[in-house]
Amino acid sequence: MNNEPRKVENPSLNRAARTGRPTEDERLLEGPEPFYKTDTWRVMRILGEFVEGFDALAELETAVTIFGSARAKPGDVQYETAVTVAQKLGEAGFNIITGGGPGIMEAGNKGARLAGVQSVGLNIELPFEQHLNPYVDLSIDFRYFFTRKVMLVKYAQAFVIFPGGFGTMDELFESLTLIQTGKVQNFPVVLFDTAYWGGLVAWLKDTMLAEGKISAEDLDLLILTDSPDEVRDVIVRAQQDREWRRQQEEGARQVAREAYGRR
Repeated sequence: MNNEPRKVENPSLNRAARTGRPTEDERLLEGPEPFYKTDTWRVMRILGEFVEGFDALAELETAVTIFGSARAKPGDVQYETAVTVAQKLGEAGFNIITGGGPGIMEAGNKGARLAGVQSVGLNIELPFEQHLNPYVDLSIDFRYFFTRKVMLVKYAQAFVIFPGGFGTMDELFESLTLIQTGKVQNFPVVLFDTAYWGGLVAWLKDTMLAEGKISAEDLDLLILTDSPDEVRDVIVRAQQDREWRRQQEEGARQVAREAYGRR
């Protein structure tokens, strides 16, 4: 079996890391520039990333995206558990998508490889070079975080989120916002490791909910577990009984509609 990943080439990826120049995200966000000088071409480059991503993943069937810390090491409990979760999901028929880097991303791709399903890594240009992990079968390089984030959710039927840092939190709350506002439906968001996430969930309840910034229905969008089998079973159920999660999500959407509809 040829384990070399199929790579959608982007020759400029991580050029910034090698040369010390700003990344494309930095250039985009650093401030206004005359449209006729740079932004016209930047828009075309962004469009090109979307086209490349859509084309490369168009035939990917049901998949789950796994997030978590890039700092987890092989042998760590979280790393090895992520391998197990990804393998169980793969054996249940789900391809696995990650950010393509080390840590939990690598563990997710390793589990996919063990299960014999498609192992996808969506790599990102960083000021420091991020190397693709060795368990990726299909890789796509992105210059912009927001185009990559679209691909991470567009081709997934669920998110499994392991302990992580700022990037993991970004993906978590973006997914919750998309569900709450009806942009995606029947989309389980599973938080793995109740000890790690328990403090955050308590804060959401005791502060956000208590002050009326979210509703009790919003908290139902989160599924907390310490069981790899439960991760698999929840996501399989959502695919087999598509109204189950939709009904739970509808409560959060209804409260959001009422809040946005107030004058």
